[in-house]
Amino acid sequence: MPAAASLAPSSKPSKPTKPKKQVRGQKRKREDVDVEALQQAVAALDAKADHTSFDSLPLSEPTKAGLKSAHFTTLTDIQRRAIPLALKGCDILGAAKTGSGKTLAFLVPVLENLYRAQCVGADAGLGAMIVSPTRELAIQIFEVLKKVGRKGHLFAAGLIIGGKSLQEERDGLARMNIVVCTPGRILQHLSQTAGFNVDSLQMLVLDEADRILDMGFQRDVDAIIEYLPQDRQTVLFSATQTKRVADLARLSLRDPEYISVHEAATTATPETLQQNYIITPLPEKLDTLWSFLQASKKSKILVFLSSGKQVRFVYEAFRHMQPGIPLLHLHGRQKQTARLEITHRFSAASNSCLFATDVVARGLDFPAVDWVVQVDCPEDADTYIHRVGRTARYEREGRAVLFLEPSEEAGMLARLEQKRVPIERIGVKQKKQTSIKNQLQNMCFKDPSLKYLGQKAFVSYVKSIYVQKDKNVFKIGELPLEEYAASLGLPGAPKIKFVKGDDAKARKNAPRQEFATDSEEDAEEPTDGDLTGAMKHAPKNLKEDAVRTKYDRMFERRNQDVLADHYSKLIRDDDSDDSAHPEADNLEGEQVADTNLFSIKRRIAVNERIDSDSDDSSHVSHPEKVDVGGARTVTIAGAKAPVVLDSKRREKLLTSKKKLLKLKGKGTKLVFDDDGNAHQIYELEDLDQFAAKGAPEEQRRRFLEAEAERVRAVDVADKEAAREKRRTKKEKRKERERVEEEDGEGVVLQGGQDALANFIADAEGVSVEEEEDYVPTKRQKKWFEKEVDSDGGAERRREEPETLEDMETLASELLG
Repeated sequence: MPAAASLAPSSKPSKPTKPKKQVRGQKRKREDVDVEALQQAVAALDAKADHTSFDSLPLSEPTKAGLKSAHFTTLTDIQRRAIPLALKGCDILGAAKTGSGKTLAFLVPVLENLYRAQCVGADAGLGAMIVSPTRELAIQIFEVLKKVGRKGHLFAAGLIIGGKSLQEERDGLARMNIVVCTPGRILQHLSQTAGFNVDSLQMLVLDEADRILDMGFQRDVDAIIEYLPQDRQTVLFSATQTKRVADLARLSLRDPEYISVHEAATTATPETLQQNYIITPLPEKLDTLWSFLQASKKSKILVFLSSGKQVRFVYEAFRHMQPGIPLLHLHGRQKQTARLEITHRFSAASNSCLFATDVVARGLDFPAVDWVVQVDCPEDADTYIHRVGRTARYEREGRAVLFLEPSEEAGMLARLEQKRVPIERIGVKQKKQTSIKNQLQNMCFKDPSLKYLGQKAFVSYVKSIYVQKDKNVFKIGELPLEEYAASLGLPGAPKIKFVKGDDAKARKNAPRQEFATDSEEDAEEPTDGDLTGAMKHAPKNLKEDAVRTKYDRMFERRNQDVLADHYSKLIRDDDSDDSAHPEADNLEGEQVADTNLFSIKRRIAVNERIDSDSDDSSHVSHPEKVDVGGARTVTIAGAKAPVVLDSKRREKLLTSKKKLLKLKGKGTKLVFDDDGNAHQIYELEDLDQFAAKGAPEEQRRRFLEAEAERVRAVDVADKEAAREKRRTKKEKRKERERVEEEDGEGVVLQGGQDALANFIADAEGVSVEEEEDYVPTKRQKKWFEKEVDSDGGAERRREEPETLEDMETLASELLG
């Protein structure tokens, strides 16, 4: 139908507009797809044949078009062997070097298997799940999936990685056919999202399977497997594949095909990768790293550190010193939007330096990375292989250098040799190496926040070494921690609780009197094991007229920003506790003498504490003295056992009602009867009382007879009430019929009354006489309403309007 002509005047005749063609949505399932031909071609495919290009494989036209548009034409070694087997539905364990094209090796079978099954649309459900250990790798897989599948595939694919709105992901999960996810986020949806159904899952893909199956994700993976159906195809890919029977049994693999294209290779890393290591003492690592950046300003460098706190400190410190190369940092504590932006900026940069943790060590494809620098030693050889795999990808060249502390050299080289990793030692030119220790100290002195970051970096590094399992490589006792703290610009090494030894917990729980005696003796001569050093207390012992240096002021300085509380914990002495700080524990307001590191305040007797605290005196009885180390015992009403008070911390327990309740037993809940007597909720008879009432069968018979008699009595009363109700209803009906017969038609009663109105008034309790006496008052008509005379005369109006409201009403009547 032609569109209506325009009514606006125009000098030129207007052309009739063409009718718009209605745009229809593309059908989710197409009828012209020859699925049977594809299935026959896949069934006839020889998986052991040597395929060199994607055109030689039985792939659908949308997949071929997507691969061509993304410029993927030639098959790599892992793709040549894995894709035919995956197309046939086999379970696969795939292992290949980093940068060998493992992503396409599982994405192409996912698209093809779902295409042949016509798993399209919300009614088809979830067909494939791809699990990745990190968000960055999941995003990269999803981007490749979009490139390959955008040329004709109609699958609904989604990215479930966390860091975004949970509700948006829930709304989209019900429509997804392919999901790329991380273990923690997908497990959250499996357990919490009601409309998420995985019963129709056909393929499960684990990328970087060795990382997903290790202890970090073991619980999540086991929980995910419980939700998935057993009759599925499972595909595992990684650069260092697992062969443990326990891992394979957990995944319920069915006769898996193990594919390792580089198993016979002489090295586990790409041949185009040049790998070296240097021996760098721990205090000189930052100096060497700074000197390396100064010599490689025109390169693209990826620097690995062991923790996110180290990444942030090194990034902030180097950024203030301006090395002449763009700096970026990436770790797991950042927001998802910031991580995406940093990843994109580093990928697009031609020369840049990215400080990162192992969150980017696996699977990520950064274009043209020239150097991979490992400042901190990796936890094992597999982590080293994944780290250096960020360079020399797709047969490009790359270089990697590893910083090793002298105590780590022998153990780490032995681990790399077992994994067939060729690595050579190189030296550092001392003439070109620059020390930045003084600059870091100056910055930490001027910026308390940077000093705080340095302290956290120190603690996180020591902790990362302490928790390592391979003690042949990581020897925390041989590390020069004091010198390392000085190299970070710190005035002293922060407090490290777990370095003091196995007796730390025992000393913490020891009585305060014995601990104070030992502490006073130790305070006279500081030991080398004290990480903060004796110089920390030197300013307290200086005379008033002594010269105070900048180092003295540095030791006395306190962080006054929002991190002050945490900062005070870091710089507190290792052996200090609450009793050494008068502002925290001194109940009488006494000051502790400054001459000793530890001193005991006047001990307050428990009975004095009770007398002073009138609120809590009702909970505690008078203490009884015992002869063991001066400790006291206090009997608390309702407690199972007396409380032993052998320290100030135990004495504080008496002032907390909440903690005292934990020492008491559980109370009994009572109910009150109608007479106000208290009874327990459940009162059970003892065996003697029960036997006195007779045999169990006799008691059961008496109980049934009594209940039957009670039910009969209630039934008789109910029946009598029902009969009375029916009798009353019958009498009312007869009375109504009698009245209708007397009045004839029963429409109008004598006196002009309406029978229905009379019945309603009678039902509401209003008598007819009262109805007759009631004369409704006649409403007085307003001035604008017409009134007719009682004799049917002419109509007349009321008085003229006087107010504005009356005039408006009259006007509306006339207009209406």
